Order: sequence, then structure tokens, then C-alpha cells
Amino acid sequence: MTLINPPLSLYIHIPWCVQKCPYCDFNSHGQKQQKLPEKEYLSHLLDDLAEDAKLIGQREIHSIFIGGGTPSLFSPETIARLLVGVRQRVNLSPTAEITLEANPGTVESERFIGFQQGGVNRISIGVQSFQQEKLQRLGRIHDGQQALNAAGYAKNAKLRSFNIDLMHGLPDQSLADAMFDLEQAIAQSPPHLSWYQLTIEPNTQFHSKPPTLPQDEVLWDIQERGHQVLTDAGYQQYEISAYSKAGQQCQHNLNYWRFGDYLGIGCGAHGKITQAEQGRILRTVKVKHPKGYMDLSRPYMDRQNTVEQGELPFEFFMNRFRLLEPCPKQDYQDFTGLVLSQEVSLNLQGAIDKGLISETDTHWQVTELGQRYLNSLLEMLV
Repeated sequence: MTLINPPLSLYIHIPWCVQKCPYCDFNSHGQKQQKLPEKEYLSHLLDDLAEDAKLIGQREIHSIFIGGGTPSLFSPETIARLLVGVRQRVNLSPTAEITLEANPGTVESERFIGFQQGGVNRISIGVQSFQQEKLQRLGRIHDGQQALNAAGYAKNAKLRSFNIDLMHGLPDQSLADAMFDLEQAIAQSPPHLSWYQLTIEPNTQFHSKPPTLPQDEVLWDIQERGHQVLTDAGYQQYEISAYSKAGQQCQHNLNYWRFGDYLGIGCGAHGKITQAEQGRILRTVKVKHPKGYMDLSRPYMDRQNTVEQGELPFEFFMNRFRLLEPCPKQDYQDFTGLVLSQEVSLNLQGAIDKGLISETDTHWQVTELGQRYLNSLLEMLV
């Protein structure tokens, strides 16, 4: 198995938020008025990273994403110390994209400036909607004006870029409701806009008490109209649920979808690490609950395993076909270490015959039909 090490990123998980949203299945823990253990958790994050650094040697990290939870609950000073500690433990590119997730209800202008001065150069704002009734249904702690304010703070903070996270297909949402949210977001001129459909996930409040979601016909109208509105505003779709101005794609997410590598530190964080010399790809998962993660008597690593060769084709295409860009065929061999088998070739040909992907001598590319029926496409590749 001959592998090439792909580009490497770092994901840092901060699990706390003010309250748990009813649709959220991420590893997050509502704290309300409790004091966050910033100093203690920071120390554990850096020790966790020091352990993971042994898996990557001197490989350079090209992007960092600090997610949650709500990382903006941590002070700018703590985030700055975190990034200093990262640079002391791994080889971080001087041009690395460094993203911090922020909730509009937990930030003010000075805080955004503090994050920027501490080393963050991109902020992702979890707006979801600008309409008060929709925000209340989603369990969000901010209102529409706070969302607008947060976008203004990001624009004034001299960041490299910022993103607005927006959801559609919300409970009882009409086409007009969805377009109002989208137009409000576009009016803030974010270089990047994540626009994704609400789905009901297991182990969430919405799963146990499902809300009334729009009918499929309305959802399709929202997607079609929204895509046109975004395109007319100068945004290019580059991933199933992501749009950006030219040259403003999220580098961290691009690396995920291109089957790149990433260290994952913090509660429940996942990692994927290629070790080309050993001919293997590792998956890592950290201890999920903060209490267990910060227990000095146990390791941070919950489990670690080598990805089986039989799983690699599906994992590769599951990621690559989320991107609209052509996928170099050479990447399949370089990043999985596999030669295209007869079975995989037949599965790909079946998807080509159905118009879900196109093919040249050097590339595959998901088609517009394949984007619409991505789950069906992936099922063909299992």
C-alpha cells in the first residue's frame, strides 16, 4: 500500500455553549451561568496536542478550525494563549487559515477585535436565521439585530475572511421566509456563506418531538430560488452547502472534503492521520465528556484504529463528491494507496450511466443531478 501524505489541518473542540439547541447533535454541553474552566481546559488541549504531535512528525499544519459548542465563550486572551501553545508544539504554516466559531449572542465588537489580535483570521458566525420566531423555535439565544451586529463586528475586525452560517427548511418556513433570511445575509457581504438544510438527527430534542417542516416541494423551491439568488449576488457554490466569493473558499473544509488529514483535539474530537511510511491511515477519537477528558488518571485518546482497505473507496468518494470541483483520479491512488478495483470501477460506471457523475481521462466530477441525489450516488459506491 503506497500512500502520499495529504495536506494536514487541526481541529480544536470547545464543547460548552450557553444552552443546547434542540436540533444539535454535536458534542456540546449547556453551561448557562456556570463559570467555564478555561485555564484548565486550555492546559488539557495543549497536552492533548503534544501527544498527537508524535503521530505527524514535522508535517506542516495548513489550517486550524476552533469549533464547538460555542468557542467564542472563551476569552480572547485564552484563545491567544491557545494559538501560542499550538505554534510551540506543531509546525504551523505562517499563512494558515485560523477559524473560530462564534455565536452572535456571545460577542461584542471588542471581543472580535481581541480574537483577531490573538491570531484568529477567520470567524464563522452561527446566525441560522434573522427572524425572531424562527430563532426561538431553534432555541437560539440571539435575536436578528444581534446577528446583524455580529456581521458588522466581523467586517470591522480586519479579518482575512468571515462566514455566515444560515439554515433553511426550518419549522413552518415558507419560501418568502427563507429568501428574507438569505437576502439579509447577503446584505452583510460575507466572503463566505454556509447555507444548509435543517435535518432531524437522532439524540436531539427535535428527534423526540419533531417540528413541522416544509413539504418537499417547498424545500426544492427554496433550494432552487436560493441558489439563483446567491449566484446573482456573485457567490460561487463549491460544496453541497457552501458558497463563497472568488478565492474565499474555506480552506479547512476543502481539506476535509479532499480527503486531507486532520488532527482532532478536545472533547470527542475526531482525527484522520495518514502515515505514509507505515502504509496506513489512522482514525482517532478523543474522550467525549469534559469530566472524563480532564481526568488526569486517563488518556485523552478514547480509541484509535487503522482504516481497513475495504472502507477506503467509500470514505474517499463520500468526501470528494461533496465538492463540485473535478476530482483528480490520481488523488484516489495517492491518498488511499489503492489501485482502482474492478468493483469500484463498475460502481463508478453505474453512476456515470445514470448521469450522477461525469468522467474524463484524468478526473471525475459530480453532476448537477448527482448533487441533488448525493445520497443515492454514495449508496451506489458502497
